[in-house]
Amino acid sequence: MAEEMSKSASATATTSAAKSRSLWPSVLRWIPTSTDHIIASENRLLSIVKTPHVQEQVNIGSGPPGSKIRWFRSSSNEPRFINTVTFDSKSDSPTLVMVHGYGASQGFFFRNFDALASRFRVIAIDQLGWGGSSRPDFTCKSTEETEAWFIDSFEEWRKAKNLSNFILLGHSFGGYVAAKYALKHPEHIKHLILVGPAGFSSESDGMSKRLTQFRATWKGALLNHLWESNFTPQKLIRGLGPWGPNLVQKYTTARFGSYSTGNVLTEEESKLLTDYVYHTLAAKASGELCLKYIFSFGAFTRMPLLHSASEWKVPTTFIYGYQDWMNYQGAQEARKNMKVHCEIIRVPQAGHFVFIDNPSDFHSAVFYACRRFLSPDPDMESIPEGLTSA
Repeated sequence: MAEEMSKSASATATTSAAKSRSLWPSVLRWIPTSTDHIIASENRLLSIVKTPHVQEQVNIGSGPPGSKIRWFRSSSNEPRFINTVTFDSKSDSPTLVMVHGYGASQGFFFRNFDALASRFRVIAIDQLGWGGSSRPDFTCKSTEETEAWFIDSFEEWRKAKNLSNFILLGHSFGGYVAAKYALKHPEHIKHLILVGPAGFSSESDGMSKRLTQFRATWKGALLNHLWESNFTPQKLIRGLGPWGPNLVQKYTTARFGSYSTGNVLTEEESKLLTDYVYHTLAAKASGELCLKYIFSFGAFTRMPLLHSASEWKVPTTFIYGYQDWMNYQGAQEARKNMKVHCEIIRVPQAGHFVFIDNPSDFHSAVFYACRRFLSPDPDMESIPEGLTSA
C-alpha cells in the first residue's frame, strides 16, 4: 500500500513538474528557476551527505478532511505534496523528524544528516509552500488560519507516513510550528527539540521600547508599512531577476563565511548551498507569505508561545547558539510555567544557525537531549563538555 502511494505520488509529482517547465531556457528567463531546479539543487547539496537516503513527494490531499477550505481557499482540488527525505538507519533507531525555519528548507540541515542518522531514523521535510513541496496560492487572512496551514498540512503528512511516537525538532519558525503542533497533537510526540525557536519573546519584553522608538522615525514607519504589506525578502530576490543569485551569494558568503561565528563553510559547501538557497527563495511565493500573520514588525510573534507554556504536555529541550539573536531568556520564562520536563542547552561558537555554525556540538546537544532513547542509563549521562545548561 505504502509503495503504491509512493509510486502514485512520484508519478503525479513528475507530471506537475513537467507542467511547470517553461518553454524558455532558464538563461532567458527573468527569474531563472523552476521546481526542477529546486529538486536538482537539493540533490547536488545532498550529494555531500554520505548516508544513503530516499527523496519522495508525500501526497497530503487537497485540504484537511471535513474542511471547507483547501490549503486555504484554493479553488483547486488537486492534491498537494510534501517534499520528504528519509535517511537509512538501524531498524531499532528512534525517529527524528526535522522541520526547517522561515526562508529555509530541509537542505539547510545538510551538515547534520550523517551524524544524526548514526543514532536516529532521520526524516526531514519542506513545509507546505517551501522548498520542493507544493506551493499553493497563499490566501490565509488571519494568524489562526496561517497556523492551521502549517499544523494541519504537517498532520496530514504524518498520517500519510503513518508515524507516531517520534521526536520532533524544529528550527526558528519551524520551532514555532513544531511547538504549536505539539500543543494540538501531543499524543504523537515523545520529545520536542526547539532550536532557536520563534515565539518565546513578545512585545512586552525589554526590546519593545527600542522598537517603539524606531517605529516613530520615518525609516521605522516605512519598514513597518512594508512589513504590514507583506513585503518579503524573497520578493526582492525575484525582483532582481537574473541578478538575484548574486545577492544570495553575497548573503551566504557573509553569513556562513566572513561573519560566521563557528565553522566556516568549505568552498564546495558554499557554492552548493548558495545555489540551493537561491532556487528555494526565488520560486513561487507561497508559505513565505505567512510572515505578517505570524510576526509583527521586529519578529515578535502575534500569538507568543510564552502564553501557552502552562498547556505544555511534551518533554522539551531548547537549544540555542551563544550568539543566537533569539533570546534564551524567553525559554527560561516559559519553563517556569511548564508542568513537563524542560531543559535549555547553549552551544558555543554558534549563532542562530547553530547546526551549521557548530555542527559537532549541536549533534552532542541533540544526543544529550534524547539520552532517554539512546542511552541504557540516561540518568548517569552528564552534559557534554563545552555545552552549558541555562
